[in-house]
Amino acid sequence: MIELNFEHRQAGHCESGVTSNLLHYHKLDISEPIAFGIGAGLFFSYLPFLKMQHAPVTSFRVWPGMVFDRATKELGVQTKIHRFKKPEDSMKKLDEVLELGLPVGLQVGTFHLTFFPPEYRMHYNMHNMVVYGKKDNNYLISDTLMEHKVEITYDDLMRVRFAKGTFAPNGRMYYPTAVPTEVDLRPAIIKGIRKTANNMVGVPFPLIGTKGIRYLSRRLRKWPEKLGEEKASYYLGQVLRMEEEIGTAGAGFRFIYGAFLDEAGIILKQDWIREIAVEMGEAANHWRKFSYLGSRNCKKRAKPEESYDMLADMLMECADMEEKIFRKLAKIR
Repeated sequence: MIELNFEHRQAGHCESGVTSNLLHYHKLDISEPIAFGIGAGLFFSYLPFLKMQHAPVTSFRVWPGMVFDRATKELGVQTKIHRFKKPEDSMKKLDEVLELGLPVGLQVGTFHLTFFPPEYRMHYNMHNMVVYGKKDNNYLISDTLMEHKVEITYDDLMRVRFAKGTFAPNGRMYYPTAVPTEVDLRPAIIKGIRKTANNMVGVPFPLIGTKGIRYLSRRLRKWPEKLGEEKASYYLGQVLRMEEEIGTAGAGFRFIYGAFLDEAGIILKQDWIREIAVEMGEAANHWRKFSYLGSRNCKKRAKPEESYDMLADMLMECADMEEKIFRKLAKIR
């Protein structure tokens, strides 16, 4: 039996929560918002050529693994990251690392995650959790979505580590191996803000950042006529799932980023950043309003004026709000 003294702490977002909790185990105590911000986790992309559950992918976060990779790199943390071709090899390596006394972060699919409530299970392969021990044939799990620590069998864990589909995890596991006892957060915070600002307003590709939000707005406006009401409603529902349910989701990420900016303003002693944190909260609320009205539309409960045109206009407003925010943040020194 192996059981590490790992503190289970819930979080708003699985990967930034896992990153914060793993570093906390190694005595480097940073908050989840700081891990998310330094890792430049906030993002937007609309990828009509890439499908998830038969609808275009809309992402409000960076690709899986980037938050952990970026945050640990900027903080001077040494890490190991593994992917595997054979499931059995991935489980053998997991056991070896646990025996060294190191908790391990895993990327997994959620559809067959046995300790998830049924309503949480979907074909989503970007979830993250920590394994901190093994008891007989069961692995001890800290999942930031769950109130308490949980367990999962060898076979079930291997299955979710090799879930099929978009963003298949391929057994991905990651963990810190050497963590500095003291870190100056200021350079890492500034670099993280610059990276996020560039992602949101500095990338010329039209599907990324605020440009991507406007692109989605123009497409969404045409969906009823181009796709028909049923398919348009399905596509809209997929956007809303990505915004409100899947992996913390878009509006939730904006609230976390607002918390990061508030904390960053205190650490950097720059009050103007804390003022932008308030603006970030207002943008998050506008996204939430969009999702509320969009869900009414999907359920055919919308008022006549709550049309696709109105929703498209709201997306344009979200883009305007976030462009204003990130153009100001891009000037940080």
